[in-house]
Amino acid sequence: MKTILITGGTGFIGSNLCKRLINDENNKIICVDNNYTGSLENIKELLDNPRFTFIEHDIINPLEINEKIDEIYNLACPASPPAYQGEKAVFTTMTCVYGARNMLELARKNNAKILQSSTSEVYGEPLEHPQKESYRGNVNPIGIRACYDEGKRCAESLFFDYNRIYGTKIKVIRIFNTYGPFMDPNDGRVVSNFICQALRGEDLTIYGDGLQTRSFCYVDDLIEVIIKMMASEDDFLGPVNTGNPGEFTIKELAELVKEKINPSLKISYKPLPSDDPTQRRPNISLAKEKLNWEPKIKLSEGLDKTIEYFAQKIKENE
Repeated sequence: MKTILITGGTGFIGSNLCKRLINDENNKIICVDNNYTGSLENIKELLDNPRFTFIEHDIINPLEINEKIDEIYNLACPASPPAYQGEKAVFTTMTCVYGARNMLELARKNNAKILQSSTSEVYGEPLEHPQKESYRGNVNPIGIRACYDEGKRCAESLFFDYNRIYGTKIKVIRIFNTYGPFMDPNDGRVVSNFICQALRGEDLTIYGDGLQTRSFCYVDDLIEVIIKMMASEDDFLGPVNTGNPGEFTIKELAELVKEKINPSLKISYKPLPSDDPTQRRPNISLAKEKLNWEPKIKLSEGLDKTIEYFAQKIKENE
């Protein structure tokens, strides 16, 4: 039986990964989270499973596990601007950097394979479009988003140095905008914002002119490539872009959500936050070549599933 540790395991992507990996009866899952942006509600159906263990812990602090770990998926870090900016900025940087080091030390101690969930934010306001892994980015190192952008860049650096110095078996992926069930309705990201506003009959809020673009990957597609990356040959380290190359303006997304929920809703516009990138689209040639992966779920289909999830969540909370 393989013992797999997942940090950030009660969060959006982490909880989806826990559920997928527990389906293999050869896996034992240790889920670690401080529940800052995650929730035990996301994994409640797993808590009674004898092959599943939850540990409440902040990976800024070292973690001691009294059993052999085979694989570590390091997903812990707030990923939405309202959660990682402001008073939480230092916490975010420390989660990225100290957290990465602590998990790398745990991997080194166990001779475990470890995957780092990095982000498309390492590209900043890109001067290359679409972005490929060789692009080194255009990040403002002192801006309000730098705690996340530069924190993730530093974590990547740590991963590759641990590989070079200690031979740690690493995998690095760069996640582009992902959406789907088990997102936090209040996390401030555009898909959850639009869907929840529409379900509540509110105006949809666009920041800026709505012409900035994003590429939206449904969470099931992302989970598939995360698992493929972990299972890839040891000499393929990454980084590798993981996202959907379909590119949409924020205004197009708003119109699609309106069409699906309530076409009579209005759109309101507010100023664009500082350092918000105007273009984001992955070049996924490397993932296609090395992992035989590309996303299958179209935006319209994925939105239907996500709307169904949020409609149920809002109903439960009424």
